[in-house]
Order: sequence, then C-alpha cells, then structure tokens
Amino acid sequence: MPYVNIKITREGATREQKAELIRGVTDVLVRVLDKNPATTFVVIDEVALEDWGVGGLPVDEWRRQPR
Repeated sequence: MPYVNIKITREGATREQKAELIRGVTDVLVRVLDKNPATTFVVIDEVALEDWGVGGLPVDEWRRQPR
C-alpha cells in the first residue's frame, strides 16, 4: 500500500496539474513496482513560499540569487 507525499510551493498549481501528478505517480508505481492503483495513495501538500527554505533562505529570496 504505497503512500507518496508531494510537497510543492503554493503558486497556483491547477486542479488539472495536480490530477496529472497523481495519475503519473500512480502509473509509475504500477509500472515499476507492480503496485495496485486501488491501494496507492498520493497526497499533495502546498506550502507557502515563506514556509519553504533553500540554502538557508526563504525560497522567494533564494530564487532572486544570481546563479
């Protein structure tokens, strides 16, 4: 009974995009690990930019850094 938790920043992912993620992850688990899609759970958590950090900075500040 796989459980997959996807965390993304809250920036307007559409219902359709989230549905595609759920389908895609489920399909990979079925294809690669022969898991039953009826008992495969995918949860998407949206995290506010100020609650996500990268490299010691909030993600919005990190994105403004030159690369």
